[in-house]
Amino acid sequence: MAQREITLSIPTLLTLTGAGLLLVLLWQLRWLLVVLMIAIVIAATLAPAIARAERLKIPRWLAVILIYLALIGGLVLAGLVIGPTVAEQIQRLGRKLPSYLDILESLVRDRAIQLGLNDPIVLEQINQFFDIQALTSWGFRTSQELLIRSYSLTRGFIGGSLSLLLALVLSGYLLSGGDRLISGFVTLFPTPWDQRLAAQFHPMGQRMGNYIQGRILVSAILGIVISIALRLMGLTEVALGLGVIAGFTNLIPFFGPVLGAIPALLVAIGQGGWLFLWVLLLFVIVQNVETYVLDPLLVGNTVQVLPIYQLLAVLGGTQVLGIVGAIIVPPWVAGAGVLLENLYLGPKRGPVDLLPPPLTTPQEPELE
Repeated sequence: MAQREITLSIPTLLTLTGAGLLLVLLWQLRWLLVVLMIAIVIAATLAPAIARAERLKIPRWLAVILIYLALIGGLVLAGLVIGPTVAEQIQRLGRKLPSYLDILESLVRDRAIQLGLNDPIVLEQINQFFDIQALTSWGFRTSQELLIRSYSLTRGFIGGSLSLLLALVLSGYLLSGGDRLISGFVTLFPTPWDQRLAAQFHPMGQRMGNYIQGRILVSAILGIVISIALRLMGLTEVALGLGVIAGFTNLIPFFGPVLGAIPALLVAIGQGGWLFLWVLLLFVIVQNVETYVLDPLLVGNTVQVLPIYQLLAVLGGTQVLGIVGAIIVPPWVAGAGVLLENLYLGPKRGPVDLLPPPLTTPQEPELE
């Protein structure tokens, strides 16, 4: 049996070498790529506001400046109004966390004794599970690992601030000169792919922006509702801080609502009585309203990505980019779905005739 010889031409070798060097270069520039991904997500989120300003005959560059000034002014105003209160309440939560865990440990130990679990080994495992030093060390290691995976974006206050500032500057440039950048990018591709790709940027940006806008709106609504409800339940000293924590963690799909509920449940356990059940019922209701009402209305109908793909995007983003990836990877998956649908699945299915066939009526014989 004759053996086939595998030969590589010089152009093929050059292509493989160039691809390898490109991968190495992208790896070295991974921090800049992540900042660029964040900038594109910010630009896609603010693009509808820029379009509305343009319809009012405002120049695009001026609209970008005004929108950014309004955004920064709103954040600064919110920080001045509720920032000190939120910081104080979160610090109070941190100081009282050991006492809350001690109360929870006592309740679990008493319940274990009532169930007949008097084995010293079982009681020792309960003590180890609620060891505040072990929990603090585990939380610190987990947070540090997630932050390190964010490719230096959140290593230190200065580094994180500079990265965020760079992302804002890049997003502003993308908003003001996006058409020129798109036309210059698509010219690298042969015809007709340049026109096909150019037609995908607007729907991709629209879907990515709708995703982030929906998540921010849902998180803001839930944070306000939870703060008001906890205040009515009697947790006036920490209600605003718990609401802000729940709203911020809700930006992370699937896992965020659970993470946001843990501090409130610990506080409710420390207060005793029926408060724990009421707080638990509150978060169950809020979670169901978000899942079956708010998400389909504000996020799901615009994203058009199956929940399983969103879950994989969150898990993959967290594994590779840490906390930053859990927030920015899902909108990129939503944008990639536009490319997959318009450039592959749509042409594969072929043109679909949506019009019904014309009705035919029997013709009457002509009279001679």
